[in-house]
Amino acid sequence: MLSTLFCGMFFLFLRVSGSTQSFPQPLSPKEEKELFVRLRNGEYEVRETLIKRNLRLVAHIAKKYSVSPSESDDIISVGTIGLIKAIDSYNPDCKNRFATYAVRCLQNEILMYFRAQKKYSTDTSLNEILDVDSDGNMLTYMDILSVNDDIAERIDVKIKIENLMKAIEKSLNKRERQIIFMRYALGFSKPMTQREIAIKLGISRSYVSRIENAAIDKLRCAVK
Repeated sequence: MLSTLFCGMFFLFLRVSGSTQSFPQPLSPKEEKELFVRLRNGEYEVRETLIKRNLRLVAHIAKKYSVSPSESDDIISVGTIGLIKAIDSYNPDCKNRFATYAVRCLQNEILMYFRAQKKYSTDTSLNEILDVDSDGNMLTYMDILSVNDDIAERIDVKIKIENLMKAIEKSLNKRERQIIFMRYALGFSKPMTQREIAIKLGISRSYVSRIENAAIDKLRCAVK
């Protein structure tokens, strides 16, 4: 639950800030392997770190399948679910890097989302994958993800997320908080799409979108 909550808060922070530059830096190959070994040995607190440090990959994959800003939000939410599933099922003893395995999981989750919504992208191929070498390792992984760590940046992001949570409580009305909490899994097991929220609340998807956008605007003003 904690991992899903953090992911939701982080993506909400990105929506409010309008920036993708604050993604936590990814892990080095050595750090990655060590954390997966620890997770397999029952140290479940490292799961949150694995999720945070792979969020850039989710954003990158989401861009390949998004055809509009509103759809991008849903695909990022779905991709986050795929990332968590990948982390929970990855075997650190296999020769491929986690990113190679995670890409397949993310794509499968996104494909299932499109099938469920009966929507198919006309601008990108749903079968498109990242380049891999002869051993099955992604060739572009290091081009996408930087392994340089920045402690100051991580602390700054943590403070901003905490301030954002306070702004949610002070600046949003009951309906706005309800929709933000559903959209970004703040207290829910997984993020919900606008369509799912509309069905649950008995309102139109466009109305959900208007409420969400109004809430995001309020939060932007509150955290400036």
